[in-house]
Amino acid sequence: MSSILRVIPHLVGIHIRTHMEYRGALLIGWIAQAIGYAGIYASIALLLARFENLGGWTWPQMALLLAFHLLAYALGAAVSFVQFRDMEEKVRLGTFDAILVKPIGPWTFLAFSGLNIEYGGHIALAIGLMVWSVSSLSIDWSPGLVLYFLAALISAAMLTAALMTMIGATALIWVRSRHLFAIYFGFWELARYPLNIFPLPLQVMMITVAPLGFLAFIPTAVMLGKPVPILGDFAPLASLLVGPLFVLIAMAHWRHCLRNYQGAGG
Repeated sequence: MSSILRVIPHLVGIHIRTHMEYRGALLIGWIAQAIGYAGIYASIALLLARFENLGGWTWPQMALLLAFHLLAYALGAAVSFVQFRDMEEKVRLGTFDAILVKPIGPWTFLAFSGLNIEYGGHIALAIGLMVWSVSSLSIDWSPGLVLYFLAALISAAMLTAALMTMIGATALIWVRSRHLFAIYFGFWELARYPLNIFPLPLQVMMITVAPLGFLAFIPTAVMLGKPVPILGDFAPLASLLVGPLFVLIAMAHWRHCLRNYQGAGG
């Protein structure tokens, strides 16, 4: 374990130095991503300016929801999205076989050798929007609430990384898995809106089968003192447990797929 912990900073450092060779392209990418999301959020702000609220959520409250959604996603996806989105190609071309013989676990190598610093634009925009929204809301930031906020953010990031790991790992058996990312992002886009505006079957799905309601809505609703459909008073604890729980599920799924991986030749 200690040897692995010593290797991880080197993997991350090599990847960052590689990307920093093209600082201009990296900066432009950050700005382009931030502008793209800012445009989406501006359209939501204009909608709320016209109708005052969305499912009982005002614009500052929605801004906190959007900021939490983007920040949790960026933190989790930085160690999972690009790395496991390309699993299909790695399996098809046989390059995943070379990863298996490295003196480090394949998940660790994939996640940290490809740490995605391109999410800088996401993180900067999310933090800026979060600071503005918090300053516009009357939230009693007790020590307990601050700890809950940080723990819920970590849990949501863990959920993101776990789900993307599971989708990518599926390619070890099915070979094709990119279509599953398209399904994931369909639910991910819904997760930036209050859960209570959707019909009950979709609310249940966003809490169970596709639990992206935990990515932002549930922890944000808890912080704002808003009711959470279905979960009720169990919502604060559930939002903290969902990340670690899905990490354990993802670990089991990853190991299962590795055991059943037959190589590029089938």
